[in-house]
Amino acid sequence: MKWTKITLSTTTEAVDWISSMLDEIGIEGIEIEDNIPLSEADTKGMFIDILPELPPDDGTAKISFYLEDPTKMEGTMRQVEEGLEDLRQFVDIGEAAIVVSETEDKDWINNWKQYFKPFTVDDILIKPTWEDVPEEHKDKLLIQIDPGTAFGTGMHETTQLCIRQLRRYVNDSSVVLDVGTGSGILGIAALKLGAKSVFGTDLDENAIHAVAENLEANAIAKETFQVVQGNILDDKKIQEMAGEACYDIAVANILAPVILLLQAEICRHLKRGGLFITSGIINTKEEEVREAMAANNELEILETTYQGDWVSITARRR
Repeated sequence: MKWTKITLSTTTEAVDWISSMLDEIGIEGIEIEDNIPLSEADTKGMFIDILPELPPDDGTAKISFYLEDPTKMEGTMRQVEEGLEDLRQFVDIGEAAIVVSETEDKDWINNWKQYFKPFTVDDILIKPTWEDVPEEHKDKLLIQIDPGTAFGTGMHETTQLCIRQLRRYVNDSSVVLDVGTGSGILGIAALKLGAKSVFGTDLDENAIHAVAENLEANAIAKETFQVVQGNILDDKKIQEMAGEACYDIAVANILAPVILLLQAEICRHLKRGGLFITSGIINTKEEEVREAMAANNELEILETTYQGDWVSITARRR
């Protein structure tokens, strides 16, 4: 099925007016493109390490929406044109040029799968559940992953950095805390490497379903990996469920701004001598994270590893 895409060229001043007009005529979803820099309020809570570099704001914007039913095209366009003419009396809508194009109805949920192929992290083979084990890798430790709509295929440098540190430190008595578990790939890697059990937390409820499916795909008993939805940083219930001083290893592959907050909270959950393995740290944020950990009297930085532009820092609770 093909969709009709309608794009209006207008001004940033008119965006809210046009958006409201489109809503009134029954168009529920729109895309807005402009070069207005994100404000501090916009980025609060987004945990973005690197903001996109935008061209200078020239006051122009584009608003796009999609129509599925071609029989409604003529009537909808007439309403849009009439609405634009009415708005000209109140706001500068610019040229208000309209471009009509077609776009394919793609399966966006599954389309990414064509790019997820088996790969190795040293002696560990990570593969999607729908791919076969390559003959040349049949002797490697196998982890099968289907992220679903949760985060984490293992292909990103930060995940691989964490897996290597787990490979180094996990043993058959390790109890692991996985913060931001996503697909469960790090917790499952820990269990495959011999860990006793894993407790995972994630803000996204999809993580609970993804972990359950991936445990089954890897023939791992579900009782060895408990996952809860919530924020360990500020949710007392989650903090209590995680428990105090009961983990040999905590692993967090998130982003630097979250790790800056987490390093203060994580020590209460680690045993003395327990390890805090982190990644998701872009190299421009490395020093900031190192300084925060160095200022934490309960943490001692053991080592720092790198892959591409990304950094992993492993610390020990004193």
